Amino acid sequence: MMPTQNNDLLQLRAEIAATAARMIARDGADYATARRKAARQVLGVDEPKPNMMPDDIQLEGEVRKYLALFGGPGHGRRLAGLRGTALQVMEALAEFRPYLTGAVLNGTAGEHDAIHLQLFADSAKEVEIYLLNRNVNIEISETPHFKGGRHAPVETVSFRWGDDDVHAELYEFHDLRGALKPRSDGRLQRVDAAGLRALMSTDETLEQDE
Repeated sequence: MMPTQNNDLLQLRAEIAATAARMIARDGADYATARRKAARQVLGVDEPKPNMMPDDIQLEGEVRKYLALFGGPGHGRRLAGLRGTALQVMEALAEFRPYLTGAVLNGTAGEHDAIHLQLFADSAKEVEIYLLNRNVNIEISETPHFKGGRHAPVETVSFRWGDDDVHAELYEFHDLRGALKPRSDGRLQRVDAAGLRALMSTDETLEQDE
């Protein structure tokens, strides 16, 4: 099934986004995997043309729509719980300038989502030693740099905090420079603890008004 006009292309891209959103919301699939599987399901090919694929912003929008329709009150409770845990971790790691990012920030986190933080420290070892000295079991991996492929991947520490999983990417101080600009759709890509408190306060106000 190949598009012949621009409207066909937009419709296919929207269908791929909606299909991928269901995988993300229901199964906890990451965006790249969901997009690839959805494209195969919709188009019947393994390597579609890049212009046929929805970007992350479109996927996030579809996940948001899906959760609004099918998430129910359980989604709001889960999101509030994750944000509360994220704030606890950020307060504990305050000396490493933590920022919240990902689904817990943008409001699309579901039951399978973890908390994603970005820390800015003199060295990754400082963070690891800090956690180990507090008897936090950590696993170490690598995550692509948020500034793109021209930068080396960054070390990531993963651990449990209460009942939730946390993945903290470890950056150098200078990486934060210029990183707080809003995305193209106006949404923030990351917030510090004060920003998260403000977001949680807004959520509570909205709940009281409903």
